[in-house]
Amino acid sequence: MTSRRILPALALLASVACNPGTTRGTAASYDAAVAGYDPSRALGPLFHDVQMASVFPDSKTFADARPLADPGQIVERYAKAKGTPGFDLKAFVLQNFEIPGAYGAGVRTDTTQTMEQHIIALWPVLTRRPDTTTAARSSLIPLPNPYVVPGGRFREVYYWDSYFTMQGLVASGRTDRVKDMLDNFAHLINTVGHIPNGNRTYYLSRSQPPYFAAMVGLYAKATDTTQALVYLDALEKEHDFWMEGADRLKPAQVYRRVVRLPEGPVLNRYWDDRDDPRPESYREDYTLAQSLPDSSRSAFLRNARATAESGWDFSSRWMRDTKDLRSLETTDIIPVDLNSLMYNQERMIAALRAFRNESGDREVSERYARMAEQRRDALLRISWSDAQGFFFDVRWRTGERIADRPSLAAAAPLYFGLATPEQGVRTAARLEHDFLKPGGFATTLIPTGQQWDAPNGWAPLEWLAIEGVRRYRATALADSARDRWLALNRRIYEATGKMTEKYDVFDIARGGGGGEYPNQDGFGWTNGVALALSAQKGGH
Repeated sequence: MTSRRILPALALLASVACNPGTTRGTAASYDAAVAGYDPSRALGPLFHDVQMASVFPDSKTFADARPLADPGQIVERYAKAKGTPGFDLKAFVLQNFEIPGAYGAGVRTDTTQTMEQHIIALWPVLTRRPDTTTAARSSLIPLPNPYVVPGGRFREVYYWDSYFTMQGLVASGRTDRVKDMLDNFAHLINTVGHIPNGNRTYYLSRSQPPYFAAMVGLYAKATDTTQALVYLDALEKEHDFWMEGADRLKPAQVYRRVVRLPEGPVLNRYWDDRDDPRPESYREDYTLAQSLPDSSRSAFLRNARATAESGWDFSSRWMRDTKDLRSLETTDIIPVDLNSLMYNQERMIAALRAFRNESGDREVSERYARMAEQRRDALLRISWSDAQGFFFDVRWRTGERIADRPSLAAAAPLYFGLATPEQGVRTAARLEHDFLKPGGFATTLIPTGQQWDAPNGWAPLEWLAIEGVRRYRATALADSARDRWLALNRRIYEATGKMTEKYDVFDIARGGGGGEYPNQDGFGWTNGVALALSAQKGGH
């Protein structure tokens, strides 16, 4: 059998030997991994003072600034100077740091170009060259190959963003760039033990939704199944990271990213190994934490970080009280989309092991296939509400479905093929009735002012929902949502010359908003999804 003949099976998975006891990814290995410059730790009181004084409107700016001398020397210089008459903190920072600008800033849009032409022209603008310098005086983690960044304040690669960016790269015929990015992610897995949130030292304590297996499947579908085999070792190492400690758990116990249900199966949750303010959102985290009792601050900060690992930072989905961000309970939740991704990862590993068919591969393939089916059975049992015809996140402590806040995460079991035919049909109907708005699918139905809530729509979730319902033969719904989303993208582009991070799908005359920072333009995953959806209609 040729690799081309087996390709459809692997492509289906894409749209669909643990090493327990290691300390990879724990706080200890985090310290070891940061061989270079971790801004909040290296600068200590200077970092705190700069952030709390709002020297820069965006906390991420100083986290990304590059010290022009040894950080320890700058801190000593600051300690001596800060009490002197006329000391100017901003002037001190500007003298001692190289301040980054927005990535892609200054690019002039040619509005005579179509949206699709504009996006294709943006690929080189948003592509960083290989990082050849050391990280000794930068929070950037060097990567050996070129990679596409989202743009704006996001000057580095982002894990789950990249899957949706890759959709557009494939539609553009740029499988070479997809391979570059896959090789970078494999490099990160092999050097720091996982794919961080982004290639910054301050992101090393967490990951993001594990789309690496889906990326490998996308690349294999666009090229050849044999091209996926080189990533098999990295896939298994990433699985180890997410499943660390699972074998030691007794029923109803948790450890880091794993939860063993009372009935025995293991599912996953989001986590972060640190419980201090995120450097890129330091002022926001610190201020909120200070409004809590001392005993509650650590839990809040860890939950804020775990929510950042989810990619949905922030949303009513993770809040016990949807009006109070301090009530984040992310680490207490079994997310339906995360476990759909883990199912896809396990199925991909099983398929690649079977395809390679070397000594021992069959047994390992069967083990991962069993893990995937056990996960699917457990997830459908706890997350599916037959009464509501929808998938919900679950509080692992009580087994309670969080049924008062439905979200677009329910599309993930459709996209990755976990849902039964009946569940797929009923979920699609609910998405059409409740979530489909003039500009596409809404993220949630609760307007909280957080960016991952109504009225915003986001390209990655539009893709999952559109292609998820299409997989369950809701073709008319998929086409309608696609056309609404593309029309909204096109309208904003024609009015502003920009592709933005998020959009208001309720009121298509307004841009998206909410959250900790202004709506960013660039923008990697919006570009990727727009090109991929446009290609379905013959756009170019």
